[in-house]
Amino acid sequence: ILTIFGNSAVLATAVKRSSLLKSPELLTVNLAVADIGMALSMYPLAIASAWNHAWLGGDASCIYYALMGFLFGVCSMMTLCAMAVIRFLVTSSSKPNSNNITKNTVCILIAFIWLYSLLWAILPLLGWGYYGPEPFGISCTIAWSKFHNSYNGFSFILSMFLLCTVLPALTIVACYLGIAWKVHKAYQEVQNIDRIPNAAKLEKKLTLMAVLISVGFLSSWTPYAAASFWSIFNSSDSLQPVVTLLPCLFAKSSTAYNPFIYYIFSKAFRCEVQKLQCCCGWGLRSFSSDTSAEHAVCSVWSG
Repeated sequence: ILTIFGNSAVLATAVKRSSLLKSPELLTVNLAVADIGMALSMYPLAIASAWNHAWLGGDASCIYYALMGFLFGVCSMMTLCAMAVIRFLVTSSSKPNSNNITKNTVCILIAFIWLYSLLWAILPLLGWGYYGPEPFGISCTIAWSKFHNSYNGFSFILSMFLLCTVLPALTIVACYLGIAWKVHKAYQEVQNIDRIPNAAKLEKKLTLMAVLISVGFLSSWTPYAAASFWSIFNSSDSLQPVVTLLPCLFAKSSTAYNPFIYYIFSKAFRCEVQKLQCCCGWGLRSFSSDTSAEHAVCSVWSG
């Protein structure tokens, strides 16, 4: 529910501000699409299976569930990687580099991300790698236990781990470390904090927001990755079902965090959400403290 309503608000805001969206912001929209796609295509089946105490639908639904999870998971990871690279390029250049990154360029990048994710998702259907049930039996994913059972499973899992997890994660970390160093040097050169341009402060705020989004995603998936790699080198029976279930649920919760991060850091997003609240007649309090102008806007919208 949090994922669907939160990311729907992100998409509604993007539609309303479509003419004002900067090209890098399209990656944020793409991330919201991936999150809401995961929630709609996977979570109802997982919830129904949990109530049933067993997987529903047999092998066909298991393959579908695993494919959707792999597709949207890789898409989210590569989108975060692209966001980090673009933020690094924007922050590192003295020129207005964000203007050089056109919407067409970002759209091509997004199309490449989806094609890359789709390629990896369908490879097990073409015979390289396997999909299978999770150890706790109410979810499906990559068959990690095939790592030692066959060269096919070994080569697929190793390649996927390097190209879809390690390389993007290292790129994200390297880009944000580079940004942190650049910002540190820039602030050292300006002794008076009041002399720092508003544009530089905005870039710092946007970078912090992107860092938190990446940290939230990587932190959510780290316990699941640890449990998965344990099952690579050990029997899945060596872990209690709850030990494999909780990391899986925590990983899926990553789709719900981003709208809250946007709400905290983006004044425009807060204002648009409040407009949506007023239009829908919601009696929800604002989480913002410095929003006298936004409350005025909300009063106008509420008539």
